[in-house]
Amino acid sequence: MINEAELSKMIKDAKTGDKERKFRQTVEMYVILKDIDVKKGFAMNETIQLPKKLSTPTTVCVMAGGDMGIKAKGANADRVVNGDEISTIAANKREARKFINNYDFFLADTQLMTTVGKVLGQLLGPRGKMPIPVPFNAPIESFLDRFRSSIRVKVKNSLSMSCKIGDESMDDNDLAANAHAILNAIEKKLPSGDRNIRRVMVKTSMGKPVKEVQQARK
Repeated sequence: MINEAELSKMIKDAKTGDKERKFRQTVEMYVILKDIDVKKGFAMNETIQLPKKLSTPTTVCVMAGGDMGIKAKGANADRVVNGDEISTIAANKREARKFINNYDFFLADTQLMTTVGKVLGQLLGPRGKMPIPVPFNAPIESFLDRFRSSIRVKVKNSLSMSCKIGDESMDDNDLAANAHAILNAIEKKLPSGDRNIRRVMVKTSMGKPVKEVQQARK
């Protein structure tokens, strides 16, 4: 598999090869797969915690009331909704879709999982965003810290995937460490591991892709 030094060089080339923009660009990684029959149901929906924190954390919504809801607000969750609010949101499908699209991850008190599944499951499920259950008295602060530095990698009916590894303000080596961690996680889920990876590319959000130097994969 491509190593961190190679990834760091690709990232440096992607950042220096793009003209300066008036906004902070994300840095993205693309992975092209091979020798996988996606028609036979191969899919991937992995949550991967990154070793280097993102400059802009992912957004996390907590579905909880009572003590857990209070603690989630105290830990600055991007949003906290209780059971009644979930039902109100679900009543308007357009608003429900907008609500779901606003957040990268959802955490939910286990006591609310049945309600969430019943009223929002048909919208959350297909998007791969069903909430992660949080047991009663579990440290919601730790859950939030974990998911703020995580990304989701999804593959369905396709031989390619893309994901954010950070933004251009981050150090090249930190971005490379995140990219390498994602590749490691992906490789473990592929039928033939590294041999199912055809190519790896990185790019800034508005820049051109930089491809890895092709080597024979064993």
